[in-house]
Amino acid sequence: MNSIGINKPKKETKVVVAMSGGVDSSVVAALMKKEGYDVTGITLKLYDDTKQSAEGRQCCAGQDIMDAKRVSEKININHEILYYQKKFRSEVIDSFIDSYTLGETPIPCVQCNQTVKFRDLFKYAKDLNADALITGHYVSRFQKNGQASMYRAKDYNRDQSYFLFSTTQEQLDYLRFPLGEIDKSETRTMAKELNLNVADKPDSQDICFVPNGDYSSVIKKFRPESFKKGKIIDITGKQIGEHEGIINYTIGQRKGIKISNSKPLYVININADNNTVIVGEKENLEIKEIQLRELNILASKKEFDEIINIKVRSTGRLLKAKINFIKDKARVKILDKERGISPGQACVFYSKDEFGDKVLGGGWIDKTFNNNLST
Repeated sequence: MNSIGINKPKKETKVVVAMSGGVDSSVVAALMKKEGYDVTGITLKLYDDTKQSAEGRQCCAGQDIMDAKRVSEKININHEILYYQKKFRSEVIDSFIDSYTLGETPIPCVQCNQTVKFRDLFKYAKDLNADALITGHYVSRFQKNGQASMYRAKDYNRDQSYFLFSTTQEQLDYLRFPLGEIDKSETRTMAKELNLNVADKPDSQDICFVPNGDYSSVIKKFRPESFKKGKIIDITGKQIGEHEGIINYTIGQRKGIKISNSKPLYVININADNNTVIVGEKENLEIKEIQLRELNILASKKEFDEIINIKVRSTGRLLKAKINFIKDKARVKILDKERGISPGQACVFYSKDEFGDKVLGGGWIDKTFNNNLST
């Protein structure tokens, strides 16, 4: 058995490395080559660059593709570029815009992993007869009783398991994550030791197709009709102001409401059906229960009999929760206090075992419930 758990000599084991042009995937490709595997690097071109995105720190831009190509040449591996702009537009960007115009807070990075990165790249790697698909994600993978499971990374500050909750069991069996058990600082040290030109390259920031984090500019570009004036109301239904378009607001937002009140006001709900923004005080943001759709379960239902942990935002803490499955949805009772949960975000399930925090799956937040209203 070789170092990635395949019963073949390394030189006869073909692996595809997903190379974004950043330091993490570059180190993974170099390590696989150094260990003696038959390595092919694949880089996805997902969107047509703009001057803004080229100057920013996003993944899958033109400079990143060139960096991936240079690393591949340096370590002497095959490198291919897959042109997925049309798929990315239809399955990620359009979905992001649809979700935002419904008053949700979407996470396109999850949808990107779910579609073009894992589904389509997975298929391409299989078509190449590769034995495994390797990525630079910070998640851990362990096998128990012949089945692979995903875990939070050793470096909790870099853990990306939240973004990979939609990974299927078939994909997980095929994937490998060599960086899951090391810290980011170690990755950079290895990049310098391997003399890679990306060793000091900054990490990607924001969403790749949203320059400078300006979401509304993307909506304005593709759906200008979405900027429609409407009412701002309080939790009693009384109109207290007017907005310039619901896409300017997200759940939990405080800035930009422009309404005077004795206490600060926050966006606590967005009703796309009647183009209304509902505001309230901080305590009105607390969410007691959520409903999930489009579930991906990576464990037996028996593992949900007890109280488990959940995450409802990528940078959030683990929360205690009880899960109740109802047909193809799940109702999640949150046992810890949490504010500002929004439809469109993901809820990821975890349980603790001897290897760490195991990912049990998750789903997309469909509705939220608190003492005052549901969304």
